[in-house]
Amino acid sequence: MPLSDDQPHTRTRLPVDEQPSAPASLRQSRPLRTLLTVLVVVTLLVVAVSIANRGKPGGGSSSDHAAVGAGSGAGPAPSGDQPVGTTVNGIASGFPHSDQGAQSAAANYAVAIGSADMFRTDSRHSIIATIADPGAAGALQSRLDQGFGGDTVARYGLDAQGRAPKGLTFVSRTVPVGTKSTNYNDGDAKVEVWCTGLTGLAGERSVQPVTTNWFTLALVLHWTGSDWKLTDFTSRQGPAPMPGDQQAATADEITGAAQQFGGFRYAR
Repeated sequence: MPLSDDQPHTRTRLPVDEQPSAPASLRQSRPLRTLLTVLVVVTLLVVAVSIANRGKPGGGSSSDHAAVGAGSGAGPAPSGDQPVGTTVNGIASGFPHSDQGAQSAAANYAVAIGSADMFRTDSRHSIIATIADPGAAGALQSRLDQGFGGDTVARYGLDAQGRAPKGLTFVSRTVPVGTKSTNYNDGDAKVEVWCTGLTGLAGERSVQPVTTNWFTLALVLHWTGSDWKLTDFTSRQGPAPMPGDQQAATADEITGAAQQFGGFRYAR
């Protein structure tokens, strides 16, 4: 039945002048919310850019890298410099005339001094001639000939020429973990190289299985006018970390790893 004029009406919309206005607090909160949104977006963009640039080599200047660890002469972080591209007798050469160049030379020379080639007279003399300063080469060769001489090769079961018994593989490797300068100027540098090493005979009949050890080499280097060269070095034990709870590999696994995995050139 249609509604007559005298029946009550239901009003579903207020007159224009009676419309409720938005609360003042709501009107004020909208600009604040927009400002906060803009600040969050800008912050996220800054964080993203800094993360993207962090891993880029050469992202900072050499002074930035030096400032990381000014107290120790270098800092634990890698410099981002690439290893040198030239070698002499298989050993890296042509290092930059800088603190980082001296550290790179020390790391690569530590690898050479700790290699299996040092146990053979001819290859040992070649290594010394390559890495030693000419003025110190004679004294270094005499010292290292004595250190890697008859008693040492015999202790590892090698013959007089430094060769392993048939069926066995002699392993001697030095792996630099880090370097630091303890003294540096344009002509001379002293660099410590923290290392871990592998030494022993790999094979089923070995009585000298391959073991690991930790030591620190302190190398004294001289700038010859074209490269950093070794004049002296000393060695001390450690620092050694706590050994992990890990099962030792079999003789065949160690032999295969020693024969198949090559080494690296190192840069600071």
